[in-house]
Amino acid sequence: MGSQNTIMLQRIQTVYIILSAICSGVLSFLLPLWTSTTASFYAVDSIEILVLFLASAVLAVVAVLQFKSRQTQFVVCRLNIILNLILLGLFVYRLLNVSGAYKDAEKGIGLFLPVISIVLLVLANKAIKKDEALVKSVDRLR
Repeated sequence: MGSQNTIMLQRIQTVYIILSAICSGVLSFLLPLWTSTTASFYAVDSIEILVLFLASAVLAVVAVLQFKSRQTQFVVCRLNIILNLILLGLFVYRLLNVSGAYKDAEKGIGLFLPVISIVLLVLANKAIKKDEALVKSVDRLR
């Protein structure tokens, strides 16, 4: 069983997916989404944003655990991309319709976490497709 885990961590898509999970599950708590003159706004300050970030992190972990089934891993990553697009849409909506207190708020680096996750998940899906094509080509040669 130890060799299977080693193989799983050697695949580049696993690294991309783990980095996406770190973006959603860890950095979302540490980096402010935006900062006003009075306070900073973090993901934990809004239940919707918190739930979407945590769901994204959970989907990333599920995708890593699906390393034996590349097709399932691909689908889970696609769902995670859609979830991050929804999160990004929620950020845009909130920024365009914020109350007067946040009109002058400075945007934080936390707003870019969904974009970073999407890029990492797209890279992971490309690597999964590449692995799948390689396996199919080897099967054809047999």
